[in-house]
Amino acid sequence: MAYSAGHRDAVKKRVIDSARKLFNRHCFDNVSLKQIMAGAGLTHGVFYSYFKNKSDLYVEVLACFLTDPDWKSCWEGVHVDLSATDAGAQVVQAYLSRQHFEDVENSCPMVALPTDVARSGETARRAFETAFRAMVAVLEQSLTGKGLQRRATAQAIAALSIGGMVVARAIVDRAVADELRDSCMAMALKLGGWEEPPEWKHREFASK
Repeated sequence: MAYSAGHRDAVKKRVIDSARKLFNRHCFDNVSLKQIMAGAGLTHGVFYSYFKNKSDLYVEVLACFLTDPDWKSCWEGVHVDLSATDAGAQVVQAYLSRQHFEDVENSCPMVALPTDVARSGETARRAFETAFRAMVAVLEQSLTGKGLQRRATAQAIAALSIGGMVVARAIVDRAVADELRDSCMAMALKLGGWEEPPEWKHREFASK
């Protein structure tokens, strides 16, 4: 049977999307290849036409909206324009938004999978590092200042945004989790020197 030119890429994306949702929800070790392929609507045997093993797939899953332009970034009502002059502030708002908090399956993998990455091999850790570096680079472009100071600030904002969401997800009391996200967002915006425009209060992706 002849397939269209984009068939292979489309199938591979279905597998990656299925794996991302399952890894985000259940963690890497608790998800089988059978579950991943079932989620993609494919048979188990097809997997090895695209990936060597589950770890190979894991590296692909670690891509995020900061590194993969084809990834459906962000969440309902949330959009980040990485070419905008205030892209850094938009990334902070998106990361710590209510929508990102609630949409576990479609989380940025830097939020959902850091513990898995720490236990994985160098290849997976480098993939995580690539995503983190991309986030830092976007933030850095939106900051004033020079050299190491600007870079250090961008790294701190990235860590605060990612870490804040990780901790918020681990808290049972929703009110406390929301308060934590609000606090992290306020401090991250303050570190960046970004005033919160009045219109942001009315955006759908406000923190509450």
